[in-house]
Amino acid sequence: MGRAFEFRKARKMKRWSAMAKTFTRIGKDIVMAVKDGGPAPESNSKLRAVIQNAKSANMPKENIERAIKKASDKTSENYKEILFEGYGPFGIAIIVETATDNNNRTVANVRSYFNKYEGSLGTAGSVEFMFDRLCHFKIRTDLDVEELELDLIDFGIDEVIIDENEILIYSSFENYGIIQKELEFRKINIISSEFERIPKQFKTLSEEKKDKVNVLIEKIEEDDDVQNVFHNMN
Repeated sequence: MGRAFEFRKARKMKRWSAMAKTFTRIGKDIVMAVKDGGPAPESNSKLRAVIQNAKSANMPKENIERAIKKASDKTSENYKEILFEGYGPFGIAIIVETATDNNNRTVANVRSYFNKYEGSLGTAGSVEFMFDRLCHFKIRTDLDVEELELDLIDFGIDEVIIDENEILIYSSFENYGIIQKELEFRKINIISSEFERIPKQFKTLSEEKKDKVNVLIEKIEEDDDVQNVFHNMN
């Protein structure tokens, strides 16, 4: 099993532990999807993907419908995606994905976390090159995994693995739309899909040093504007 799988195993429980934070994150994804492609899932592939993720996270149907309706209102807030890059204590590379309706607030908050907890906010491109950007699909199908992998190899998939009775398909970020379209064409049930930034190399620290880095990471993750945090700490 590849490093993407091991990376996901280490993160998945922590990422979705706070239900309120999860729903806030998905709600913003819905707003951005609707603003980009309209409120009809049938004609908006991005919105279809977000709705799948919402259902996978057990987000109530009425919450999903309310978010779509709210996003359809032209007077509703829009969110801008901003990427922050920097270093935590002991040279740990950190990428912070945010979705915000107030750029100044988000920049000030993220900078303050790095400054307060012995990190340093970097410039665009300062650490992004240390990560591969991948997409993954969680699917449900009766097809044999090896057969599925052979069928989809021409669409750019890198890895197909079984994790706790679920099938995961990994590929590069650029192939997301192609694979989504092909899975839907084959009527394969997509449970959820996500983008990941996988470190090309991990950095190992002592437990004491890890605790110091985790204080910064956890503080960043608590911010309402933060969607995802990625780092290269082993």
